[in-house]
Amino acid sequence: MDLNEIYTQVIAEHCSSTKNRREIENPDAYIEGINSSCGDELRIGVKLENGKIKDAAYTGVGCAISQASASIMTELVIGKTIDEAKHLAELFIGMIKREITDESKLEELDEAIALQNISNMPARVKCATLAWHTFEEAVDTALSKEQ
Repeated sequence: MDLNEIYTQVIAEHCSSTKNRREIENPDAYIEGINSSCGDELRIGVKLENGKIKDAAYTGVGCAISQASASIMTELVIGKTIDEAKHLAELFIGMIKREITDESKLEELDEAIALQNISNMPARVKCATLAWHTFEEAVDTALSKEQ
């Protein structure tokens, strides 16, 4: 099995995963993200505790790329500190925009690296980054409520 097949399999598995496709009880923030280019809609929820992402989840509709990206993102950030999670979001967005190409840095993204080739499809970049941008906004909203 070549690398492209593995990446395709990762995307398919996460697209159909229901592990974090759910509502969070008593979230610190829920933010809706919409990709007006294609109609993808995601609602990202976060729960913070002691400077960490205690829980992250999503609901919504969209293409396989946006759904897989949301699934991968939630799995990756749960349990991380807020700074670590924000770093992963910046790294992912930088990868998709081709601003970060250093493979050793991208290894931090684990399965999210499966979406790296989306950068070759400009029409799909917003699909891949929607969850990550919405997550950043949810965390910032939750943090602002704490102050």
